[in-house]
Amino acid sequence: MRLIKTRPLLEADWPAVSQIYGEGIETKIATFETTVPSWDKWNTKYSPKCRLVAEIKDKVIGFIVLSKVSERDVYKGVAEVSLYISKAYWGQQVGQTLLNELINKSEKEGFWTLQANIFSQNQASINLFVKCGFRRIGTREKIGKRNNKWFDNQLLERRSEII
Repeated sequence: MRLIKTRPLLEADWPAVSQIYGEGIETKIATFETTVPSWDKWNTKYSPKCRLVAEIKDKVIGFIVLSKVSERDVYKGVAEVSLYISKAYWGQQVGQTLLNELINKSEKEGFWTLQANIFSQNQASINLFVKCGFRRIGTREKIGKRNNKWFDNQLLERRSEII
């Protein structure tokens, strides 16, 4: 097994991160996005406090980030998780490493609830989140439409036992 290292995601990682995000778009079950945004647009969407990349031998192979679910102060400790792994590294515990590291970091940053909206067809991701302590809340039926086809998402959440 190769040593997976995690560290904060930096702007200099954008070429690798955008390529991995593009691979996610190509699966058609990772995001409703159809194109990779610019760094500036992407950068404003995600919390600067909890952004991590995974590396093997200094090569970025995956990333995980949080986005706010609301601007309201009452929800300041609730965030949505986005996790992407390069296809070449699927099934090699990269996702589990990143998700567990993010959980620890998010609690230090004051997040008490993490949510994930995962395409129902993406069973590998659902299984990963459940393995890392998330529970299924329900199905968001026909939550989004792409290419004239409706998709369901599974809503999962993890409540901190610390906060």
